[in-house]
Amino acid sequence: MSWRKLYPFTPKRHTTAEGLGMSYVDEGTGEAVVMLHGNPTWSFIFRDLIQAAAAAGWRALAPDLIGCGLSDKPQDWPYHLEDHIRVVENWLENDLRVSRVNLVLHDWGGGVGMGYAVRHPEKIGKIVLMNTGAYLSDDCPRRIALCRCPGLGSFLVRGLNGFVEAAIRMAPATRLPSAVRAGYRHPYGNWHDRIANLRFVQDIPLRPSHPTWPTLAAIGEQLPLLADKPILMCWGEQDFCFNMRFLARWREIYPHAEVKTWPEASHYLLEDAGAEIIPEIVAFLQK
Repeated sequence: MSWRKLYPFTPKRHTTAEGLGMSYVDEGTGEAVVMLHGNPTWSFIFRDLIQAAAAAGWRALAPDLIGCGLSDKPQDWPYHLEDHIRVVENWLENDLRVSRVNLVLHDWGGGVGMGYAVRHPEKIGKIVLMNTGAYLSDDCPRRIALCRCPGLGSFLVRGLNGFVEAAIRMAPATRLPSAVRAGYRHPYGNWHDRIANLRFVQDIPLRPSHPTWPTLAAIGEQLPLLADKPILMCWGEQDFCFNMRFLARWREIYPHAEVKTWPEASHYLLEDAGAEIIPEIVAFLQK
């Protein structure tokens, strides 16, 4: 089976203020459910959830962040968290003009999505958090820190496609089928197209001098603005990156959230336990 059969969508394009093209899936009708991915994935990770949400009466929206998936991959764009938030904000506010947004956030999608949410809390409906973070943390695994090293990081991530290939092996708890592996590899076939894979790693703010430090600090401080929202946390317990310490921090911020964990699932939890997690998400949205 080809990965394209697993991703049977005809994406649309949003043009950013700088003239860049952002690809996004837009399926179904109804209230918007916006699904934001992280690194090194793309909207492909939400393929089954998109179809399930659309079938349940929701408008499923899943963009490929700039530099990722089928979106443009500029070589001189800043690629900071603030830039991704600004693009998503412009897309939702000025292009789609949605009045209400429900969020499903994974990995870096947490920072982007919660960055948008704390700036527009009146528009936010429900929030699903999946192995993600949106606050300052020094919990950076050594294997990821290695990819931040000057020179070596570029060679590993852009030259050897090390971040994508390592994620395919280590982010799920179970071996992915060949078509799924091909889907994750597809957008990142050469040095040019792996720019965002490296920039996301470099954008992890580990010290106050980092340009993304104040952005993430501000988001973290404003997260309580969303404490009255219905929140579901879905977590793969085997995740080496967004581990159970991240979930514990989220539970401190949102003590009234629903929490469901999967002991045998890892970072790509929709691959490991999608058959169980997706119905939970749809049921949560329908409440």
